[in-house]
Amino acid sequence: MRPAARIRIMVDVRPIRAICVLSFLAGLLVATRADGGLRMPPAPAPSPAVATPPQVAPSIDVEAEVSQLRRALSDEVPHLIVDRPIGKQEWIARTRAAVNASGLAIQRPQLLVVVDRNPRMQQMRLILARPQGDWDDLGGTKVSTGQVGRYDYFLTPTGIFLHTDAVLDWRAEGTFNTHHVRGLGESGMRVWDFGWQRAVRGWRSATKVSKMRLLLHATDPDTLARRLGRAASKGCIRIPEAMNLFLDRHGILDVSYEQAAQHNPRFQAVLLSDRTPTPLAGNALVVVDSSQKR
Repeated sequence: MRPAARIRIMVDVRPIRAICVLSFLAGLLVATRADGGLRMPPAPAPSPAVATPPQVAPSIDVEAEVSQLRRALSDEVPHLIVDRPIGKQEWIARTRAAVNASGLAIQRPQLLVVVDRNPRMQQMRLILARPQGDWDDLGGTKVSTGQVGRYDYFLTPTGIFLHTDAVLDWRAEGTFNTHHVRGLGESGMRVWDFGWQRAVRGWRSATKVSKMRLLLHATDPDTLARRLGRAASKGCIRIPEAMNLFLDRHGILDVSYEQAAQHNPRFQAVLLSDRTPTPLAGNALVVVDSSQKR
């Protein structure tokens, strides 16, 4: 009897390889964003032990931190405006009124950037707000807010505007416009973006409201810095370069950004690598108008 014939089963693996390749490519297509980058899986939420900055620890010495910030302001910001007791109380009273009207909850000691758009004032202050106890005025500088009477110029809106990770900031490129002016200041200056806000048009009608992009930024130190102290912008808030650097270096408005930067490299890239964020950092820009009755 002839031995049983061996049966050879030949399997063509090429279709299987093709299916694997197609599955891999399909996964890449699902994970690819419109901008060509890969959408990475969401990072796990940080544990409470990691997510400490920039929350104020219970043991922080607020007075010592305020004293340190005052010294830093004096050293880093030329022409710093320091108010007398009466002036401090006026700034604090206007700030408290705006905060109360907005319903913003002050749950811990934190710094607020407060701007007075009054054409006769045009200044800003750093105000320390507390849930209990006295508020404080650390000082400030001249600014420029929206100028009326010119086409496409808005009256800077009043109210509370929060700086959150819903909008990504950027840094000025330092390029000149057609008028040979660096509208956002020198290269590297921080631009804080508060998103689209409703504001009164400064031309033709004093009541017509449209949307404008509210920014807080530096200005050209050679041409526009001399205009600080009077309304001159298109609705944004211009500040001196030194104050821009101070807010940036000490993270005055970056409480939300510091938290977002822990798991999002886009926000980490905006922040200075050599920053020293204060534990009193907040995220609120307050715009008031002392020419209006409270």
